[in-house]
Amino acid sequence: MPTMGLPDHHLTTGERVVHSFHPHWKRLVVPFLALVLVIAVSSAAIYFMPEFEYDWLARITVAVVSVVALTLLSFIPYLRWKTTSYTLTTHRFNISTGVLSKSEDDIPLAKVNSVSSDQTLLERLLGCGTLKVESASERGEINYRDIPKIQTVRTELFRLVEDAADGTIDGK
Repeated sequence: MPTMGLPDHHLTTGERVVHSFHPHWKRLVVPFLALVLVIAVSSAAIYFMPEFEYDWLARITVAVVSVVALTLLSFIPYLRWKTTSYTLTTHRFNISTGVLSKSEDDIPLAKVNSVSSDQTLLERLLGCGTLKVESASERGEINYRDIPKIQTVRTELFRLVEDAADGTIDGK
């Protein structure tokens, strides 16, 4: 079964995907509002533009500026969200990011020392938060923001870390 973050051919023997997800959708709120605002402003500018000798050039300029604004404010943030994935397997926590170039981090569950989470009031209402993973590596504590269903992910990660410490997989 292909996953959004970690293809099956990247899994080791006996490893299986437990949970795979993107950052929380709240990261898309500002890009969506920018999309609506840019379309509304550019449409109004083109519609209400008075007629003059070079009005066609002004309309083309508005359209080009709008496309650039939409690319920078909406399309690129969406691509960053879409190409960021978190995959929790029975052996590791994989973080994959990148639009044109790709960066992947793997944290072996056996190296994880502690797992905790933080949530603001708004994040509690939305069901997301920051996942803090402390590992026995040079990076120490790593914070992953905008994790959806943060309590479920934290509980599942903690359970898998405990299983890895016991030498079991999925409690078996």
